[in-house]
Amino acid sequence: MTASLAVDAGQTGTKIRLTRTGGAPVELTYPGVRTHEPLMPQLASVAHALHGDIDQRFDVISVGVSGLTSADADAATLLRLTAGLGARRVLLTHDSVTSFLGSLGDARGAVVAAGTGVVTLAVGARRVARIDGWGNIMGDAGSAYWIGREALDAAMRAYDGRISPTALTGVVKEQWPDIEQAYIALQSDPERVRIVASFAAAVTELAATDAAAAQISLRAARELALSVSTGLSRVTDPEDSREGRVVGMVGGVFRSPVIRSRFEELMGESWPEVEIRVPQGTGLDGAATLPELEDAHPLHAQIAVADAH
Repeated sequence: MTASLAVDAGQTGTKIRLTRTGGAPVELTYPGVRTHEPLMPQLASVAHALHGDIDQRFDVISVGVSGLTSADADAATLLRLTAGLGARRVLLTHDSVTSFLGSLGDARGAVVAAGTGVVTLAVGARRVARIDGWGNIMGDAGSAYWIGREALDAAMRAYDGRISPTALTGVVKEQWPDIEQAYIALQSDPERVRIVASFAAAVTELAATDAAAAQISLRAARELALSVSTGLSRVTDPEDSREGRVVGMVGGVFRSPVIRSRFEELMGESWPEVEIRVPQGTGLDGAATLPELEDAHPLHAQIAVADAH
C-alpha cells in the first residue's frame, strides 16, 4: 500500500495527514517546531514518531514549515533522514505557500496567516511577494505575539501610572502575582514566545470594554491590512485590473471580531474590488496539494524538491 504524508509544521503544533491508497486518511498533531533550531532533524523526528505510532511507511512527504529560509530548505537532507521510512520524494516549502494553496487554491490574490507569528503571501499572474514573517524580534506585526507584547507593555505602563488604568494589568497579575518580577520570570522562561502570544486571547476578550485592548486590536488590524495591501501592490502589474483578486485570512488572530471587522474595512478602503473570501481549506490541505502543483504555477519556484535516485 502506497502512502503520502502531508505536514503543516507551525510553532505551536505540527499537524500531519497520512493518506493511504484504499484507506481512510489519518490526521495527528505533534509538538511544534523551534524555528531557532535546525528544522530538518525536527521534521524527520515527526515522521519517525508517526511511523512509531502507526507503523506505516510513506513514499512522498510534502511539508509547509514555519520559519523556513532558503538556506534551510534542504529537501535532500530531509529525504536522507526519512529514507528508512520509505520516502522516495520530498517537497518542502515555507508555510506561507501552503497556507495560500490551502486557502485560495489556484486563485490570484493574497493570504495573511496570523497565529503566533504572521506572514502574508501575495501571488499575481507572474510575481510572488512575501510580506513580513520576520520573527518576533524583527517583525510579525499584528501576530498573536505582537498583540501579547503590546498587552504586556500596556499593563506595565498602567501599573506605573504612565497611562490610564487597564484591565490588562490584572491579567498580567494573574500570571505573575508579584508583577514587578514578571519581566525576570518571562525572560528566563524557555516558553516565553508562547507565553507572550497567549496574552492575545485576553486582548480579544477585553476589546469591547477596555480602551487599551481595543486600541491594540485596531493597531493589529492596521498592521495586517498594510501587509496584505503591500503584497497586492507588489504583484499587480500596472496594466492589470484589480478585479478577480481575492484575500484570505487564516489563523487564530482573526477570531477577534474587532480585528477581523477592522481589517475588512481597511482592505475595502484600499482595494474596493478585492473579494475577501472564507478560506476553502487549511495549511495542511495546501501541503497535501504540493505534489500536484503545475510547473507553470507562480509558486512552483518556491518549493524545494528532492527525489531518490
